[in-house]
Amino acid sequence: MKNKVLVELYVPSIDEIYNLYLPVNRKIGNIIVLLNKSLFELTNGIFVGNDSTLLYNRMTGERYSINALLRETNIRNGSSLVLL
Repeated sequence: MKNKVLVELYVPSIDEIYNLYLPVNRKIGNIIVLLNKSLFELTNGIFVGNDSTLLYNRMTGERYSINALLRETNIRNGSSLVLL
């Protein structure tokens, strides 16, 4: 899939790890909104994201700008991310 990347997403607030595909042509801010909604449904309401939820690189601690397109970041297949 050329328009998506497979990443590992760690969510410390619920101590869960998910492997999922993210669209490369979306802004990080839009991806965070999608992740918040998806995780809320997957966890039956246990995870509740908000406007201050951010995406970080798990290895380097780099925070991704909500205005950057995913393809403009260093997120690639196999990247490990954290949703805080």
